[in-house]
Amino acid sequence: MHRVFENFVEQLSASVDAADLCEAMASAAAGFDFPLFAYFTYPSASGDAPQLISNYPSSWTSRYLQQRYHSLDPVILRGLQGWDTFDWGVDRARHGLPNSQQQILESAAEFGICGGLTMSMHDHLGRFAALTFASDESRPPLLRSLARYEKALQLVAINFHIHVRRRLAEHRVVDGVTLTPREFECLKWAARGKSAWDTSQLLGVSKRTVTFHLENAKAKFGVRTINQAVARMAASGLTRS
Repeated sequence: MHRVFENFVEQLSASVDAADLCEAMASAAAGFDFPLFAYFTYPSASGDAPQLISNYPSSWTSRYLQQRYHSLDPVILRGLQGWDTFDWGVDRARHGLPNSQQQILESAAEFGICGGLTMSMHDHLGRFAALTFASDESRPPLLRSLARYEKALQLVAINFHIHVRRRLAEHRVVDGVTLTPREFECLKWAARGKSAWDTSQLLGVSKRTVTFHLENAKAKFGVRTINQAVARMAASGLTRS
């Protein structure tokens, strides 16, 4: 497990955006024999959208966010009660839960999210986040030896929480459009005349990855070509930042 944590920290340190963070956390979760994970930040104001980074099936996360299930999810509600580490399972939660909450667990189980371990985090500003390691078993094998790995899992959760706060707070607004750090970097180098290949070498990623982020930025600006997105970036005066 020491190697799993070491690799996780290295990946976090090299992460730039939500995709990098998701990959790092998915690798760590797999190292602890959990095929799924979800990091959830509770909205600070009613009407705001929660933040979710996970490798859960997208069909489930889309429904979860659209239906605002977090307001009824018994796992999230329990975490809101305080800093806690607890395990749960759909088969073990049938008693004592309102039907609406039980239905959420049963719906998640249809997507292979049957049980897991959740760590909740509350900061000094009153913000709440929860990291869940999940499995298609109601009681995953690792939970049988939880006492052995609980501290390591808590360290993983805290480190991930800190990096998410730091990385995702670094988004840049260009001409009213919010770009991820990677989108911003790729556009910045393109505005300086660098090709996608040149930028890939500068950032240590593949040319395909650079193109992916440039296309995302183009879509956010609502323009037809990457050159038009680059022009918007250049006009902002942020290309030297």
